[in-house]
Amino acid sequence: MSSDKSNLLKKYKIVFLGDQSVGKTSLITRFMYDTFDETYAATIGIDFLSKTMYLEEGKTIRLQLWDTAGQERFRSLIPSYIRDSHVAVICYDITNKKSFDNLDKWIKDVKLERGDDVIIVLVGNKSDLASDKRQVSLDDVENLQIKIGAKFFIETSTKANHNVKLLFKKIAQSLPDFNQDSNDKSNDNNNNNNNNNNNNNNQSETIDITIDNTAPNPQGTSTCC
Repeated sequence: MSSDKSNLLKKYKIVFLGDQSVGKTSLITRFMYDTFDETYAATIGIDFLSKTMYLEEGKTIRLQLWDTAGQERFRSLIPSYIRDSHVAVICYDITNKKSFDNLDKWIKDVKLERGDDVIIVLVGNKSDLASDKRQVSLDDVENLQIKIGAKFFIETSTKANHNVKLLFKKIAQSLPDFNQDSNDKSNDNNNNNNNNNNNNNNQSETIDITIDNTAPNPQGTSTCC
């Protein structure tokens, strides 16, 4: 029964791009397992994980997370993994200006492979160091966001667990099929009701992405268009 439900889920390919050591793997690890590893280990080639998300809007989707290596020796592999992606999450380190300047080459790869048929998200990681080590201003990121037509940008800290959950919620809300017509939503709700027992038995592979609406608006976020 659970395998039937899995086949009904809409699946979206999310590819994470950016220079080495900007925190791509840490973002995925924090989202998947709510953990942070102080020990740095470079991604070799490509890693793949997937996660079912239960959204507060009553929708259930499955994100396929592709974690790419940032080292130059793996760059020839990257274009093939950008293909067919729904979202490109392009990351930089807010304490490393070069990692921000290098976003141009990652954006170019995305545009060459997907044109305008992909959602681009800019993520500045290590926001816990912003007070004394910031090298990339919010204005710089906002200008780039407008220039390339990125859906939004957000600053995160995987160490402090700041804005990570919000990042994935905003990604989910940006997906093309998020706002369905009422008939589709009604059908989805019926399917969810019929599979409540399966949902409860699958918590190890799922995440409730509900955000506390009473919390103040997070800093370091901007939405385009």
